[in-house]
Amino acid sequence: MTEFEELDKGIAGRMRKIGVPALRISFAIIFIWFGILKPFGVSAAAPLLKATVAWLPFGSPDVWLHVIGWWEVAIGVLFLFQRTTRIAIFLLLLQMMGTFMPMVFLPEVVYQKPWAIYLPTMEGQYIIKNVMIISAALVIGGTIHRHSKK
Repeated sequence: MTEFEELDKGIAGRMRKIGVPALRISFAIIFIWFGILKPFGVSAAAPLLKATVAWLPFGSPDVWLHVIGWWEVAIGVLFLFQRTTRIAIFLLLLQMMGTFMPMVFLPEVVYQKPWAIYLPTMEGQYIIKNVMIISAALVIGGTIHRHSKK
């Protein structure tokens, strides 16, 4: 094995060791940070969120802003602990369904031209990047193993 291959193997091993914990901590930071902004009324995403949930037959947009904000905080906190990661992923996947709703209910906000999915606005890009968040959650979920006692 060449020196480069040994170096590459060593770097890959360290990345494998810290990758999933780094993802879990990143999820915690992002979800706690962005989530807590919502109930305190200082989230830049609040207008989009309120417009998205305005059609719901129960709860006002302001109530939904608080519920979703605290939901996101819970996701972040749950990602901090290995034992609650499954719950965090489940709540994240439910929350992600809601994040894609503007693509259907608010196309005038999400696309530069009506239904021009190849031309997302800044809000559209913010939503589309959630595909990567879902993928990262799947990577974390794929590393969880239950070891049964024999």
